[in-house]
Amino acid sequence: MKVSRNQIGKKRKHQESSANTSETAPEDTVASTMDANDGFTFTEVNSVKASSMKVISCHFSADGKWLATAGHDKKAVLWYTDGLKRKSIFEGHSSLITDVCFSPSMPYLATSSFDKTIRVWDAGNPRNSLHTFRGHSTCVMSVDFHPNRDDLICSCDGDGEIRYWSITNSNCARVFKGGSAQIRFQPRLGRYLAAAEDCAVSILDVETQARRHLLQGHVKPIHFLCWDPSGEYIASVSEDFVRIWTVGSGDKGECIHELSSKGNKFYSCVFHPTNPSLLIIGCYQASRNLHLLTTLAITLKMLSIIFVDYVAGMVSMTDMQLWAFTSVFGTLEHDPKQVCDTSCS
Repeated sequence: MKVSRNQIGKKRKHQESSANTSETAPEDTVASTMDANDGFTFTEVNSVKASSMKVISCHFSADGKWLATAGHDKKAVLWYTDGLKRKSIFEGHSSLITDVCFSPSMPYLATSSFDKTIRVWDAGNPRNSLHTFRGHSTCVMSVDFHPNRDDLICSCDGDGEIRYWSITNSNCARVFKGGSAQIRFQPRLGRYLAAAEDCAVSILDVETQARRHLLQGHVKPIHFLCWDPSGEYIASVSEDFVRIWTVGSGDKGECIHELSSKGNKFYSCVFHPTNPSLLIIGCYQASRNLHLLTTLAITLKMLSIIFVDYVAGMVSMTDMQLWAFTSVFGTLEHDPKQVCDTSCS
């Protein structure tokens, strides 16, 4: 299914008007520390202007020492997490970058772009990309490294084409259909690939590309996927709903919980890395009566959800902020993804 330009165009107009809003209601003022319900606390650790243009993707390295950001300025930037000092800049794409991710085991990062290419970079040497993969016929929307096969990365484009790439041989290893918005390998085992297309998520066998599950239920396009650390559950995000599915061994691909945005607009989510009963949701538009951070608690399997509104006229989409999350579980530093509001050309 090809990405709808009309839908993205409408989204862009709204987001640009929101981002350019200069007046902020008193109740929307960002505090340095915000206490949500049920004993959860977010504290801003640091913030920095990451770019003069919009930042739409970010990813922490496996050891948590580095943070990569990328977006409309066609560059990927590597930051030291401690202090948010810029380490290096990776340049080479001729159009905006849609996704950036670190290898879980190698000092590499990968970027996908509207210029129809994927680049793999040596995190320690920003001069030139190690590999530039070409073959997609339209904008590349997402890229991901396999969790335990260092040679394998995967990408998808706006026409629903998925490609496997060999880093060692610098070539395309396989082409098939299945995802146009985002792809993510199952963590740890890497047996499955989750691919979002339109209003459904396909869970594909990595080796055979056979579809194990088709997760349906969203009524609006899905634009974000996130596995829990165990690889047993996956969360899918559309602007009006977040759904959590069981997809592990022996499961039938069932939705075990859904959360409505209730008029707000969801964009992204992340599971806590060591406490998968905690899910944090990012939002790019919220109603005026909501605080910046609100706890949404649900009872099923004692899953707690933190709702994070980071635009709503309060946070610039060119800024990067680190938040320290504190609860009975421990601490999580999280940088919510910024919003992509562009169309393929």
